[in-house]
Amino acid sequence: MNKPMKTVPEHDALIYAMVTLSAADRKMTDRELKKIGDVVQTLPVFAAFDRERLVAIAEDCGAILQADDGLDRVLDLIAASLAPRLHETAYALAVEVAAADLHVEQEELLFLQMLRDRLDIDPLVRAAIERSARVRYRVL
Repeated sequence: MNKPMKTVPEHDALIYAMVTLSAADRKMTDRELKKIGDVVQTLPVFAAFDRERLVAIAEDCGAILQADDGLDRVLDLIAASLAPRLHETAYALAVEVAAADLHVEQEELLFLQMLRDRLDIDPLVRAAIERSARVRYRVL
């Protein structure tokens, strides 16, 4: 008999997606951290979330990432914890954090690819999410 997959609350899984993206290049910038805070503060998906838990959840995610298989464990947790209707939301939130620096590192692109594969994001949806971020973060 297979052991059931460990899960976390859906809010935690969404935050894990953002935190892991930010940590992908081994440097969490102030812009990325501010973006995570802004997202949690303003988006309707976090309306019922206790914002006082944000730092603790980010630290929990960081602790998991420290393990040898940490990235795979976090991706598994995100996928197992989120209802399918939130898969696109998780991907969009990660893209939002990636765009916050106005430059996306190679490691961040790799994480986004792994996340969209794990969450089975439709290629057209992926393209729309990414295009939308490019348009919102365009500079003159």
